Amino acid sequence: MTQVLQSFIGGRWIGSQAAAPLHSAINGTVVAHAHADSLDFAEALHFARATGLTGMLALDFQQRANALKALAKYLGERKEELYAISAHTGATRVDSWVDIEGGTGTLFAYAGMATSELPSGNLIHEGPVTSLGKKNTFAGTHILVPRRGVAVHINAFNFPVWGLLEKFAPTFLAGMPCIGKPATSTSYLTEALVRMIDASGILPKGALQLIVGGTGDLLDRLEVTDVVTFTGSADTAAKLRVNANLVKNSIPFNAEADSLNCAILAPDVTPDDEEFDLFVKEVVREMTVKAGQKCTAIRRAIVPRQHLDAVAEKIKARLAKVVVGDPSVEGVKMGALASKSQQADVAERVALLRQSAELVFGGSADFAPVGEGVAHGAFFQPTLLLCQNPMTTDSVHDVEAFGPVSTLMPYDSLDQALALAQRGKGSLVGSLITKTPAVAAQLVPVVAAYHGRLHVLDRESAGESTGHGSPLPMLKHGGPGRAGGGEELGGLRAVKHLLQRAAVQGSPTMLAAITREHVRGAKLIETGTHPFRHYFEELQIGESLLTPTRQITDADVHAFGNLTGDMFYMHFDEEAAKASPFGKRIAHGYLVLSDAAGLFVVAEPGPVLANYGLDMLRFVKPVGIGDSIQVRLTCKRKIDRNKKDANGQGQGVVAWDVEVTNQDGEVVASYDILTLVSKKL
Repeated sequence: MTQVLQSFIGGRWIGSQAAAPLHSAINGTVVAHAHADSLDFAEALHFARATGLTGMLALDFQQRANALKALAKYLGERKEELYAISAHTGATRVDSWVDIEGGTGTLFAYAGMATSELPSGNLIHEGPVTSLGKKNTFAGTHILVPRRGVAVHINAFNFPVWGLLEKFAPTFLAGMPCIGKPATSTSYLTEALVRMIDASGILPKGALQLIVGGTGDLLDRLEVTDVVTFTGSADTAAKLRVNANLVKNSIPFNAEADSLNCAILAPDVTPDDEEFDLFVKEVVREMTVKAGQKCTAIRRAIVPRQHLDAVAEKIKARLAKVVVGDPSVEGVKMGALASKSQQADVAERVALLRQSAELVFGGSADFAPVGEGVAHGAFFQPTLLLCQNPMTTDSVHDVEAFGPVSTLMPYDSLDQALALAQRGKGSLVGSLITKTPAVAAQLVPVVAAYHGRLHVLDRESAGESTGHGSPLPMLKHGGPGRAGGGEELGGLRAVKHLLQRAAVQGSPTMLAAITREHVRGAKLIETGTHPFRHYFEELQIGESLLTPTRQITDADVHAFGNLTGDMFYMHFDEEAAKASPFGKRIAHGYLVLSDAAGLFVVAEPGPVLANYGLDMLRFVKPVGIGDSIQVRLTCKRKIDRNKKDANGQGQGVVAWDVEVTNQDGEVVASYDILTLVSKKL
């Protein structure tokens, strides 16, 4: 008996009435049924706001990062269950790896970035603080805070796991409960994923809900604090973004749409070069991985006209070796499209393209996928087309066959190659294959205006390159124009896109209280005890120490120069120094830093365990021989990463504001020190 899929709404699984059957892409058997039960989207949104939002904001950035890491580990331990289900989508093991382990890998990546870079709490201070008055009693800065809304994620059929997780990761970190809506045709895999997530108990209740089927009036019910993200066709994106409620309430809509991505073989590459083969491999890989069903796949292969025949022959030779069929059969390298409807759509679009392009490979009457029952599957032969006059042909730049299809396009000059790339009207990604850095430097700034990501490939990077079609969590995914105009991924940029930015004005003391970060000019806390004597929990933001003074002597300068080997003339040559803008010999900047550390460091063992870096270092004024320095050390920021050492001792990170002044009270050096500090318990 086949399964009736269920939606996960309001903390419960809903769905018992069978609706449309969902077929295996391999042999056409029914895998599951969507459900016909109606959903109450008002209930879903209320649950997200009342329960999900409350639970998520009870955690801070660091705690949510730890939850993401735990979830990634949990899902990774159960990945084989997902692989087994993924086989019905037509995916090979490699295809499923991109989807499943690419998804959990994205969770791991975001957890790591957040742990390293986000603060404790639910507010990010986006400095610097700007003084707005002459006496520094009125200042302004920017903060980023959770929007206190709901994120609706509408996903495409081609990545049922990664598609949900790559949107969920930054949204969860941003403190927004999510409602995910996968494409129905492969929703059986997404439903299995969400069931795993629900069973884990790792996420707060209401953090993630699932819709199997249509979105009904969901978008009409969204409020000003909500966001919508969409992955799919450019046509559907265009329809959704003009929803009257979204427009009226200026609700952010982020679209990542299919685009006619290109790969350019630069004119400096010849058939004898290693880069020539790299280009051929890249085109073939993008045609066959996921059976070409990738929004980042290479649809247009732009090559020098003099090398057109050589490129065509090499691609044909590689495609002829690709075994298509049931991925469970040994030797199969390419599986099926996701559904019969997708198969029909690709065939229709190839027919349109063939009206202005000739067939180089594919379309064989004797095409026979390998495996039992595959005649009822959704297989499509890899198809390579050639448009001899791409500068005067529109269809090859407008029609996308979302499958294992690519079109060769010859160019006669570099300007023509750039023009062809731009005719995609905005793409997620473009590749440039060249062996000459000067060519890359010339082309990339021009092509970048029309692309969200550029992949420059040569023999040096080939060994580690993740490939043209692989979005990475730390880099932007999205593109202008046809590609949707949105941005996904991109490291913590993606998290910040989902937060609300606000300018804040007030006294330095007020800004310090709001941002939970010391602001110069704010009231200081001086307890009479050296701050380095306090454990992490005991330290207060703004707790400060003013050190005694120390004179920088000629003997100090000579000793430092002899120790380090830094004998720069400004420190030792009296006559040359007099002719400099400073008019005198000055101390080494790093001598000033070292002497400053000597003024505030506590020699005996204590809670401060290690200094692991300096941020924002600036040498503001020179320190002359005979000048004195003094240090103001202030606890600037505390980050509780919820870590313990091997002995179970808790630790936190403390950033200290260090201000070094001279005998005239002038700032000579300014920086932050990062230290690891023990917790008391």
